[in-house]
Amino acid sequence: MGIIWTIIIGFLAGVIAKFIMPGRNEPQGFVLTAILGIVGAFVATFLGQALGWYGPNQGAGLIGAAVGAIIVLAVWGFISKRA
Repeated sequence: MGIIWTIIIGFLAGVIAKFIMPGRNEPQGFVLTAILGIVGAFVATFLGQALGWYGPNQGAGLIGAAVGAIIVLAVWGFISKRA
């Protein structure tokens, strides 16, 4: 059940991030939006644990995953403009 919740929260976080930061060069489609949110959740969890906001066995929630997905979109936009 944990993987299914991760995918659902990841998809919702990806949708929120794409709504906040729209752009032409962003990943599109259901699968890429879900992957964007899941990667955002991992980024938020890693940064939160590094900064001491989360414990060793805690992960980011929906808001943290959305913030992580926005960070991933910002990095994606920066890289795609350079290439």
